[in-house]
Amino acid sequence: MPLVLAIETSCDETSIAVVEDRKILSNVVLSQIEIHQKFGGVVPEIAARQHLRNLPIIYNQAIKESSIHVSEVDAIAVTIGPGLIGALLVGLSFAKGIAVSLRKPLVGVNHLLGHVCAANLFFDRLSPPYIALLVSGGHTELLLFDKSTTQPKILGKTLDDAAGEAFDKVARLLNLGYPGGPAIEKISKNGDPRRYNFPRAILERENFDFSFSGLKTSVLYLLQKEKNVAPWDIAASFQETVVDILVQKATNALEKTGLRKLVVSGGVASNARLREKLNQRAAEMGFELYIPPKIFCTDNAAMIAQAAIEMIKEGVSFPLSVTADPALSF
Repeated sequence: MPLVLAIETSCDETSIAVVEDRKILSNVVLSQIEIHQKFGGVVPEIAARQHLRNLPIIYNQAIKESSIHVSEVDAIAVTIGPGLIGALLVGLSFAKGIAVSLRKPLVGVNHLLGHVCAANLFFDRLSPPYIALLVSGGHTELLLFDKSTTQPKILGKTLDDAAGEAFDKVARLLNLGYPGGPAIEKISKNGDPRRYNFPRAILERENFDFSFSGLKTSVLYLLQKEKNVAPWDIAASFQETVVDILVQKATNALEKTGLRKLVVSGGVASNARLREKLNQRAAEMGFELYIPPKIFCTDNAAMIAQAAIEMIKEGVSFPLSVTADPALSF
């Protein structure tokens, strides 16, 4: 079984992990949320500088917690995109240095694949074929993993804002701060999810694309039109709309393909209301639902390590000259 040391620095989490095929030996994550909160979002240059500062520290911690000698690893994995170019290059340079010094192969990992492979860390019985709903800060996609665990077919994706972006933008409109997802989820607990009937775009049964820009704009127009509105009702209604769209699209894809397995991953997958409605629908329709623990839905190196392990199993290799691609996709 491959033993992999992985590095994740695509945005504002610095993380290093050691994983032995679905067994996490260590997974150290340093978040920069408090640093970026005062700016209302991630500042790319600050993020890159923090990664540069954090990596040597958590590298030693991750090795110590794994109880291995670093020379025992079979490969070095690193996120090569998508993400912030400066942040990605810091992690990639660090990974290349380790790979050269240890004479180990380097595996460049698509961050999006990492999110999907987070489920493999916790569900031994998970294997293709399955549908994956990827809902992260910048991406909302429906993917079909037929025979391969690393090369999906894209069934649908967002045409404008991703779900996570919509959460952040609506949270900003409501003055809830950054990050928007947890802030909206928290305030929604006191709100009425049916108070406002926001638009649910592209719900045609055969269309698996997403659009959240109009939903965000509807919230803006409501705030401009009505001055004395309860922010918790707006937040709850907005959250319910996003969740309904995601659940409906994912289950439509299952029905269209005839598959009975659904993987849900990415930062938005930590949303409690989304998890609740997915579990309800799984019970009603009888499909298998695979969602990683909340802490592994957000960015971490363990998911990057597992993605690299799946790539190694399928014979994927990379030259040391591999570079970062901030717009990398499937």
